[in-house]
Amino acid sequence: MPNRAIFFDRDGTLNVDVHYLHDPADFVWVEGAVEAIRWANTHGYLVIVVTNQSGIARGYYDEAAVQRLHDWMNAELARYDAHIDAFYYCPHHTEGAVPAYTKACGCRKPGPGMILRAIQDHDIDPAASWMFGDSAHDVAAAVYAGVHGVQYTGGSLAACVQDAVRG
Repeated sequence: MPNRAIFFDRDGTLNVDVHYLHDPADFVWVEGAVEAIRWANTHGYLVIVVTNQSGIARGYYDEAAVQRLHDWMNAELARYDAHIDAFYYCPHHTEGAVPAYTKACGCRKPGPGMILRAIQDHDIDPAASWMFGDSAHDVAAAVYAGVHGVQYTGGSLAACVQDAVRG
């Protein structure tokens, strides 16, 4: 039987949007983010982060910095009996300064590439899964991948997730 997942955008959805966030010292959870993740964990959903990280292409930080931040996020979540099952990020941007990452690609939202890859990697049923993000690009990526898309506009992320999923 395929898995169900709740996908989250990172910046502006799980954490307060600090442009080009890569240092845990600058990380602040949004209201209800930890609770939303823990709720998803305890209700049988895989929790997967899909995030555009153009700061890599722009040369502001490297992929190792993104990995360190994601490891730190999971270490923090473990203190609350919560976890993120997988992280996917797009390091590309057409206006980058690092040639290896300066390109258009299908993984950059609103493209569905990260979500589609996660669906394949984790045997996820898209019709039984949800994507929460703070932009129209996040919702569009979800729709393109066959996942229910919800735009998070503030307030408690836990309430947003529970209200949407419970219908």
